[in-house]
Amino acid sequence: MYIAAEPWPENATLYQQLKGEQILLSDDAASLAVQAFLQMCNLPIKVVCRANAEYMSPSGKVPFIHVGNQVVSELGPIVQFVKAKGHSLSDGLEEVQKAEMKAYMELVNNMLLTAELYLQWCDEATVGEITHARYGSPYPWPLNHILAYQKQWEVKRKMKAIGWGKKTLDQVLEDVDQCCQALSQRLGTQPYFFNKQPTELDALVFGHLYTILTTQLTNDELSEKVKNYSNLLAFCRRIEQHYFEDRGKGRLS
Repeated sequence: MYIAAEPWPENATLYQQLKGEQILLSDDAASLAVQAFLQMCNLPIKVVCRANAEYMSPSGKVPFIHVGNQVVSELGPIVQFVKAKGHSLSDGLEEVQKAEMKAYMELVNNMLLTAELYLQWCDEATVGEITHARYGSPYPWPLNHILAYQKQWEVKRKMKAIGWGKKTLDQVLEDVDQCCQALSQRLGTQPYFFNKQPTELDALVFGHLYTILTTQLTNDELSEKVKNYSNLLAFCRRIEQHYFEDRGKGRLS
């Protein structure tokens, strides 16, 4: 069934935390994935950075978009929202391909996103040197510490619930490597995961891999896992050049 595309408002806005001093790796990746998806749909969006973006979001997650009189957060619901307006990247796929796409998106969310959360809230070096200072940066003392500890407790509780509570950093990095290996094998020599045209899977993978490759952490162990796969690097460069020409003028060159 073909749905006639509704006009996309010129003032459509995406909200995320402050780019330079506040946003953390996992939220930066999620925001970039949504931006890439909307770029691939050829839907313009204005990015607005707000210190309280997380608290403005209806789900408490970033990014969220404000389109017309509607507010939608996170990639999955945003893909559905945009589809209802008549814009889809995956409509041309067969049912079996759609199922495969969903399975790989689950893999990215279960492995890469969880690894990013683990690193920024459970790895003591990263917590001490980066996470607490950045997360609490917009707020005065003692609120900055209270909010950071509250968030850390929340994430650690989630890690425990999904069986990641006792994992070591090496085990987490091994999971990242396995995820990258699976993505690399699926991509092969194609420009995108389903050959010539990008889908929301490409947007999601780009958001996470590009952010991992371009974010300064306490060491390079995480980005090195991605750099082991030349086709994933080429994939990130391809999307950067095609959809984000003005984004820091080729940070992956």
